[in-house]
Amino acid sequence: MEELLAIFSITALSSVLAFSAPLIFAALGETWSERAGVINLSVEGTMMMGALTGFAAAKVTESLVIGFVAAMAVGAAMSAIVAFGSITLDRDQVAIGFVLALLGVELSSFLGTPFVRIPGVAVRPLPIPILADIPILGPLFFDQDIVTYLSFILIVFTWFWFYRTQAGLVLRGIGERPEAAFARGVNVIRLRYIYTLIGGAMIGFGGAAFSLHVILGWSYRHTANFGWIALAIVIFGGWHPYRVAMGAYLFGLIRAAATGLQSAIPGVPVQVFPLLPFPLMILTLIIFNSDSLERLKLYLPTRVQRSLTSFLRSTPPAGLGKHFEQD
Repeated sequence: MEELLAIFSITALSSVLAFSAPLIFAALGETWSERAGVINLSVEGTMMMGALTGFAAAKVTESLVIGFVAAMAVGAAMSAIVAFGSITLDRDQVAIGFVLALLGVELSSFLGTPFVRIPGVAVRPLPIPILADIPILGPLFFDQDIVTYLSFILIVFTWFWFYRTQAGLVLRGIGERPEAAFARGVNVIRLRYIYTLIGGAMIGFGGAAFSLHVILGWSYRHTANFGWIALAIVIFGGWHPYRVAMGAYLFGLIRAAATGLQSAIPGVPVQVFPLLPFPLMILTLIIFNSDSLERLKLYLPTRVQRSLTSFLRSTPPAGLGKHFEQD
């Protein structure tokens, strides 16, 4: 019991926020791409390549900045392949992304052999003076590192861009009704390219964050399955920045709980607990998208029902994955 209670300590929750930061970047990067109407299914391979490139570049140059920039460039390059194949060549987005995901995993393993399990540079803690000393909030939000701070900023910035700017309105328009956006003079093809590359760069950054921030170093299949979890989180989050972030933090909390259970139930084989977060996340996705949740909302006040329904709405962009001919 003590091990389980420790999961919800301030220190443990602070670690959950830090661990979830790479998933925030990957899931929000995919959200930007899918909001523009392009499914980038290569997230798993892009994160693996980003993790390798970020660690290798930072190791060789002794510069974290160069490591993250290199990872973002690789992420953008892989997303450019998806964009070119689907937008320009009119090929199936899902097929292209899936093949790239497999390619990225195997290519990163092959190219990363010289860097396996060697020490390198890492992101250091960066507590904010005075604010870090605030009870509860200080350790959670102001005693982190630059990657975690940037993940907080990205969540708010993405929401602001999507829902409070003209550019965000156009972005949602090319994902929902590209024909209507084009009729209003929007260059749909160009913007879909831009936002797919931006999303890919974020995914690459998320991969580098794993090898430079969470699981330090490089090893075979270093970020295995986290790319697929990021894709699931986008669906769980209903393509809304705050919900996507909530999904990433939920996965981090489930992972921490699995670690706590490993200490609390020593008789269970240790191989079981690292796998627990994945089926538990799938179960959570099913619950949040089932009729049971709809029935549960009936017991809440009407105003709360409306707010909850709006927040939990999970409708994909109408133009997602559909080819658009710009004459």
